Amino acid sequence: MVLGQEENTTFENANSAYNAGQFEKAVMLYKEILESGQQSAELYFNLANSYYRLNQVAESIFYFEKAKLLKSKDEDININSAFAQNMAIDAVEVLPKSQMTQWKEKIVDLLSQEGWAYFTVLLAWLLALFWGLYLWNKVPLVKRTFFVSTVVLGLLLMGSLAITFVKASNAADTTFGILFINKIEVWAEPNKRAEVLFLLHEGTKVQMLDELQEWQKIRIANGSEGWIKDGKVRSLKGFK
Repeated sequence: MVLGQEENTTFENANSAYNAGQFEKAVMLYKEILESGQQSAELYFNLANSYYRLNQVAESIFYFEKAKLLKSKDEDININSAFAQNMAIDAVEVLPKSQMTQWKEKIVDLLSQEGWAYFTVLLAWLLALFWGLYLWNKVPLVKRTFFVSTVVLGLLLMGSLAITFVKASNAADTTFGILFINKIEVWAEPNKRAEVLFLLHEGTKVQMLDELQEWQKIRIANGSEGWIKDGKVRSLKGFK
């Protein structure tokens, strides 16, 4: 994590407070860094651990999820996040995915959105270079090699562009949040004449699908959907 001198001092003081068992002070100092506009997986991770020590379920889960957005494959983050999830009342099983879906997600998740964008630019430059070498070269065998390489790079470029577009669309259209309310009813429709489908509790991760006045349509990890009224859902988008 790259911080300015003042933020770095605050971060070290927060770590010292955490190690001394002063978790409320650690939270205050970590959040002071967030207020300055800084973010990192390490900062969110330490803040989540502090809230975990204070038994603040929703806050702990929220900041572990923020950390995972920046470092989804970090083992420490995922292990501690699982401990925090065990504190939540709702044990929501993740909806099973087909092997094809898992395979596609693995490819898409090989790089971040920014990584795929850089990779696309690199392929475009290589494509232009190999096409120029193909046109310039007069030796049949070498010319054929550059032609085949150009075709392969063109296919890779189209695939990379598609993945970059999918990553950008998913980031723009998909909003997840953490529920910050002790208990709330989930209704089949956005009115209280409808059927209550199930209950949710503090710390549950939901996907935010739609809004209608004071109602919000949400989906949980097992695929169940419904409407909540005046639900306190904190979006995972943004710095804080």
